[in-house]
Amino acid sequence: MQLPAARGRVSAALIDVLGGRAAKLPAFARFDSDEDLHLTLFVCYELAYRGWDGVDDCWEWDPGMLRLRTAAENRFLGTLRELVGEPEAVDPAEVPERLAQIVEEDDGPGLSGYLRGRATYEQFREFVMHRSVYHLREADPHSWALPRIGGRAKAALVEIQTDEYGGGIERRMHQELFKRTMSWFDLDLTYGAYVDSVGAPTLAVNNLMSLFGLHRKRRGMILGHLAAYEMTSSLPNRSYANGLRRLGGDADATAFYDEHVEADAVHEQIAAHDLCGSFAAAEPALAGDVLFGARAALAVDSLWAGSILDTWQSGRPTIRTNVIEPVLAG
Repeated sequence: MQLPAARGRVSAALIDVLGGRAAKLPAFARFDSDEDLHLTLFVCYELAYRGWDGVDDCWEWDPGMLRLRTAAENRFLGTLRELVGEPEAVDPAEVPERLAQIVEEDDGPGLSGYLRGRATYEQFREFVMHRSVYHLREADPHSWALPRIGGRAKAALVEIQTDEYGGGIERRMHQELFKRTMSWFDLDLTYGAYVDSVGAPTLAVNNLMSLFGLHRKRRGMILGHLAAYEMTSSLPNRSYANGLRRLGGDADATAFYDEHVEADAVHEQIAAHDLCGSFAAAEPALAGDVLFGARAALAVDSLWAGSILDTWQSGRPTIRTNVIEPVLAG
């Protein structure tokens, strides 16, 4: 993946260093905007995934890089606490029930309903471009939790992730299924092709997973994040598939969404009880982190969906012009 274009002073300094055009990272992280903050985080985090073309892999563990990443993470964490509060003490036995309550009370924007019944071809195509930033590495952020947990929770996570990775069959991997949707829209299938095309709300959705997944101390949060995704996925994916069929989408175009309608209906119970319930019982001090992760996932997704709908309703495209400033930088 090519290094993206900068969006502010901090991301510019970071990209210049990684690209060999400057020698030192900035000493202080004074972010110009959400765009600057979340692009900086995304660039730092990608060093732990597939990396950047022409950038030495040693940068992943560079002390200066980690200091910059930590400063950006602390800014993002502060905003998350403003959005959903601090992690609370909770009875581990109540975690599955509390997760179900959090999901039931979620009243985020109706993006899936809009895509099902009203979105134009171009709008749905934009939606796929936004989602490609995650779906082309789907499940990878949550897999960071595997070596950090054990017992029944680990077995449950393996069960979920096995489905995400197609049971070991490449063409059934969800990352690969999404390429079929992208192909129907004649989009670039290259990993990370649309990072430069999406705004801070989309990057924040992706950064949240890495913020939780890349830190052992936040292992409860990444499990709660996964549970929130699995418990809210089946019905929206049915809407996406039906919206594509309304626009003339064929079986290849809808395969990714049809797969999730069935798989996530099963994963919902595994995630709430076998994964998060078992984890909370094994590590009761982190039960509150599980709920924090779920709330954060839904809150940041809601801000993203709202930014998309607001932009469409104003008659503008969400690609490249989507420089919306919700409350993500703090």
